[in-house]
Amino acid sequence: MKKKILISGGAGFIGSHLCDYYIQKGCEVCCIDNLCTGSMDNIQHLLALPDFKLIQQDITLLDTTSIGDSFDMVLHLASPASPPDYFKLPLETLRVNSMGTEKMLDIAKRCNAKFLFSSTSEVYGDPSFSPQPETYWGNVNPVGLRSVYDEGKRYGEAIVMAYHRKYNTDTRIIRIFNTYGERMRLDDGRVIPNFISQIISGKPLTVYGDGKQTRSFCYVNDLIEGIVRMMETEHHIPVNLGNAVEYTIIQLAEVVQKTSGTTAKIEFMPPLEDDPQQRKPDISKAKQLLNWEPNISLEEGLKRTFIYFRSHMKKKGEA
Repeated sequence: MKKKILISGGAGFIGSHLCDYYIQKGCEVCCIDNLCTGSMDNIQHLLALPDFKLIQQDITLLDTTSIGDSFDMVLHLASPASPPDYFKLPLETLRVNSMGTEKMLDIAKRCNAKFLFSSTSEVYGDPSFSPQPETYWGNVNPVGLRSVYDEGKRYGEAIVMAYHRKYNTDTRIIRIFNTYGERMRLDDGRVIPNFISQIISGKPLTVYGDGKQTRSFCYVNDLIEGIVRMMETEHHIPVNLGNAVEYTIIQLAEVVQKTSGTTAKIEFMPPLEDDPQQRKPDISKAKQLLNWEPNISLEEGLKRTFIYFRSHMKKKGEA
């Protein structure tokens, strides 16, 4: 029998790639998304397929008994994930990671399904050391602008573990570090789509602060492989998924310029509030547990991403 997969946030950047993966593996996929940050463009090619179903619904308002009880896996990826989005949708971000997570857990519990919660490297806040292992409890400002996302995800992790301990729900938690690739929005607000948008538009590359803050960038195909392998384990404690190669934002700007074959001026802007100064995962656990680590270099991933955005903008008459 075909496996049945429920993916919240399935029309989003990462969620839509997961929908593709499981459809290609011959599964039936039910995608729930209210499209507040996701896009129909990401799943348009799936809508006519008999094994794909879209429920356009805010999961915090979902009647969980209305969507059946035969799912084998429940993957909860619904949430605004970029600062501009969760600054604009602060209460929605808190709700989807609290009420929304509980609703998805209820479905998994009822179906006796495997459950995955997509957490984030933001639970580490502005870390006091690098790289960040899963045992690090973080350095988060609970009342800062970013707290709606940081603390929402931290609460999400807590309720996932509560369901596992109280009901023996078969849960997993991944902490996703900076990921990029096809289907990101150019107005996403994160650094790679910002740079790509500025390169394509012939604008200066905006760097916040001195540009010495670091990030580690994982191409989306590598991340999807990590998530799939995580679903095959029975490990219930959080696991970092990300690329362990660290770049300063200035170095990233230089790689983006080289990859695009253009030279753009760098424009420095005031630093962002609570912007982490270091962000690099310790992926030792993922290597040992999942036999996983990223394979796509930043240069190769950026080439693919540039091709996607240029083609996408051309189709829409924007380039």
